[in-house]
Amino acid sequence: MRPPEIREMGPQPLAEMMAALNLKPHDLVEASPEQLTHKMITRAMKGRWLTRNTQGLVLRAFSHATGKTPTLSELFTY
Repeated sequence: MRPPEIREMGPQPLAEMMAALNLKPHDLVEASPEQLTHKMITRAMKGRWLTRNTQGLVLRAFSHATGKTPTLSELFTY
């Protein structure tokens, strides 16, 4: 029997960065030129495991919304 996968990583640095900049998930969705949902951003902030593709979408949306260019390791701890 396979052990259950850990999917909850806890609050991520993304959430802290967004709070410091007074950003809401809607701000990132609005700034993103790609298909991104409020649910994806909320899951990213809470630490729900995301695929690399979704992490990239969040990273690019954050960059567009703030003008900053963080790395994935600065936004996510996994």
